[in-house]
Amino acid sequence: MEYEEAKQRIIEGLQKKKGKTKFYFNDLAKILEEKPRAAKKFISQMVIEEVLEYWSSGSTSLYGLKGVGKQAAAEEGEEGE
Repeated sequence: MEYEEAKQRIIEGLQKKKGKTKFYFNDLAKILEEKPRAAKKFISQMVIEEVLEYWSSGSTSLYGLKGVGKQAAAEEGEEGE
């Protein structure tokens, strides 16, 4: 699979999931239908390009589309002040 195809699959897959903005790595790997090692390359590149954002609580790591969700709304409010 090429990077552009992987990127499109993830964007479409995450946009279809209503009510949820953060996803586990395994959720993204499942969307890609790839093994974790191959999926990691695509997902890492998407984080670097800021298509996805990485979020960690210390014990849990999640990914979401950049600019979507409660965290994005809170950050936008801080910038405007």
